[in-house]
Amino acid sequence: MPAPNRNALWGRVLVDELVAGGLEAVCIAPGSRSTPLTVAFDAHPGIEGYSHLDERSAAFFALGRARRTGEPTALVCTSGTAAANFHPAVIEADRARVPLLVLTADRPPELRDSGANQTIDQVDLYGDAVRWAVDLPEPEADERKVRMLRTAAARALAATTRVPAGPVHLNCPFRKPLEPVDVPGDVPEAFEETLAGRGRDGPFVETVEGTTTLPSVEIERIAAALEDADRPLLVAGPADPPGVDADVVAALAAATGAPVLADPLSDVRFGPHVEVPGALVCGGYDAYLEALPNPDVVVRFGASPTSKTLTHYLRDAPCRQFLLDPAGGWREATFTATDLVAADPVSTLAAVTDVLEEDAGREAAETAWLERFREAERRHWEVRAGAVDPETLAAEPFEGAILASVLEHAPDPATVFVSNSMPVREADRFGRPRGADLTVLANRGASGIDGIASTALGAGSATDEPLVCVTGDLAFYHDLTGLLALERCGVDATIVLVDNDGGGIFHLLPIEAFDPPFTGQFKTPHGLEFDPLEELYDLEFVRVEPTLFEDVYRESVTSSGTQVLALEFDAESSHRRREALEQEVRDAVGGR
Repeated sequence: MPAPNRNALWGRVLVDELVAGGLEAVCIAPGSRSTPLTVAFDAHPGIEGYSHLDERSAAFFALGRARRTGEPTALVCTSGTAAANFHPAVIEADRARVPLLVLTADRPPELRDSGANQTIDQVDLYGDAVRWAVDLPEPEADERKVRMLRTAAARALAATTRVPAGPVHLNCPFRKPLEPVDVPGDVPEAFEETLAGRGRDGPFVETVEGTTTLPSVEIERIAAALEDADRPLLVAGPADPPGVDADVVAALAAATGAPVLADPLSDVRFGPHVEVPGALVCGGYDAYLEALPNPDVVVRFGASPTSKTLTHYLRDAPCRQFLLDPAGGWREATFTATDLVAADPVSTLAAVTDVLEEDAGREAAETAWLERFREAERRHWEVRAGAVDPETLAAEPFEGAILASVLEHAPDPATVFVSNSMPVREADRFGRPRGADLTVLANRGASGIDGIASTALGAGSATDEPLVCVTGDLAFYHDLTGLLALERCGVDATIVLVDNDGGGIFHLLPIEAFDPPFTGQFKTPHGLEFDPLEELYDLEFVRVEPTLFEDVYRESVTSSGTQVLALEFDAESSHRRREALEQEVRDAVGGR
């Protein structure tokens, strides 16, 4: 059916092109100026639409879905501060390399800088946080302009997943009428909106991306360094979507006898590869690294590790360190790496393994170095097991025990999203490697506590797996509007609420010793009771004693609907317990 006016034509062409290029989902916040985009997305049968009342929550939901799938999700909003509310999620998408396509409606150009209502400067609104930004021309039934629109849409979509992946911004000005009403002469009868795509099958512009690979001499150089090492080490940091091939990592570990220090967000700590003979995937290193010798060669990939202990261990290691990054980016804040390898990590690690395995007669024996890590892991988890024993937990409850249970008893498969501040750190300390297919995610690009629930629910919308979200009370409070997505977007979740009445993470900082201002300005206890959310969001709110958590959690992850499992802790006591456990592990492992 012919478009009734130029705005309707513009929206339809843009959405058709995005869907032809592979876009599958869009998050839409209501607004007037974005009407042509909203109508076009809503009418297209090839797109999954999610409606959100709050732009910030919409943006983080889209971020979560894109992070889980590794494919772009689109965002639509009206003009003005609506677009500004997308900004925190855009920053996270930039730093975490998550593909995101942001479509902001705008007033026509003549109203800019005029004092017109709900008009701000949206051109380059997100600065250098986006991979590409375009201020589209005003809609017009002109063949050249439509070709430009199709090309811009195809390029924008491709740019979201180009190395490094990230957000792209299309600013879309519209003048009234915004609704799909007939405007005689606006779109000439002879004008066919498909004319610009005549003779083309699929997207108007097909973008083909290559993979950066190393020449054989460089592969052999890395292989030789590993082969000559007595104490080789592999470090898997948080993974960029869509993740890494953990089997490739395990194969290199088995070929070299190198322990793998796997961040919980790396896609390497959990999965069947953990059980590969000869490959040791470590998860307890945060507590015992200070008691072990330095490595003599390190191969690193992924973003900076969650563990500060690991970061400092690598900083102080006087050895060659290869930092693998497909974009040639520098994600190593201690500036210790000696070799930046700008190449695809998966193909590089696979090629290095091939070179090592071609060395006839070479076997990766159980070296003293590997055995030292194996023994440290064993002792670490023995100490942890004693700490989370119900009888011990009843006397000394602490937050880390909850993360241990969440990851140990999560269904196989499952998606687990952990909040910033303490939950992600506890997941790092207490998440024991296991063979289950767990996808563990967090917003570690900019490491904010905004949008946690929304990001988790967005990730859950992309899979049929059970969804678990572990959040602190401040992060939970910060994104209460995001819980609307439970019903509006049809997502169920088990939400584990670790409530220590304020910013428990500040107990890790020296400011803890200065009170005032510590309690009033840092920990900031709020005294909020979250029970009324049960009626407000039609969910089940359950207060759980830490000793009973495991049973309640097991039941929740196999139940329909959404349950919030709330546990109360004293942040200072948890911190002191954590310190004592770390010292116990170091004593068990022994000095260097």
